[in-house]
Amino acid sequence: MDFVRGEIFHIDKPYGWTSFAVVGKLRYHISRRIGIKKIKVGHAGTLDPLASGVLVVCTGKATKRIEELQAGVKEYIAEIKLGATTPSFDLETEVDALYPWEHITREQVENVLRERFTGSIEQVPPSYSACKINGKRAYKMARNGAEVELKAKTLVVNEIEILEFEGQRLVVRVVCGKGTYIRALARDIGVALGSGAHLTGLRRTQVGEVRVENCLTVDDAVNMICTADVVMPERAES
Repeated sequence: MDFVRGEIFHIDKPYGWTSFAVVGKLRYHISRRIGIKKIKVGHAGTLDPLASGVLVVCTGKATKRIEELQAGVKEYIAEIKLGATTPSFDLETEVDALYPWEHITREQVENVLRERFTGSIEQVPPSYSACKINGKRAYKMARNGAEVELKAKTLVVNEIEILEFEGQRLVVRVVCGKGTYIRALARDIGVALGSGAHLTGLRRTQVGEVRVENCLTVDDAVNMICTADVVMPERAES
């Protein structure tokens, strides 16, 4: 393996880990293995701590491909709770409002998903997101109690389908392009159904051609870094 010229790891990010923590873990072991303190390591497409699944991690010169890699179509399995909202649109924050949900039928959900959430759509990112406002991260402002106003963005949802629907629980498969916030999608689906909603579970199952079942665990990646044949920096091509 040549970490300076560039390697790409496909990681199944664990629930509860930040994407940055995964990058930091791999960078630490790569640095120790090749004996240099500074090595470029980055990820293509952030996953929230409360989400799991495919995270593409690049090293060295492969970090130049990050923009290309994160532009690939992504697939998610999202679990949504109807009838309640949270400020973060997921389980990071407590429920702040309850809404009627008993009127919602499967047919209504299918119609709403097909008519309003397929193709090119407008979406306002969550306040609890990494979007920047005057150079500051929105989530940091939101957590400090500041009012956060973000502009709607145009994005593409290629496919969205119901996998499960019972009571307040809705599970959907979403295939979408870059920049889609599934938490915001959950919020907007709730509004479109005349209720409220928030995300209770999220797993990214595909990025581009990479499926989650073919990904490494963090421990597998660390073991590979520590045991594989590597090109040391002084022998790596510039």
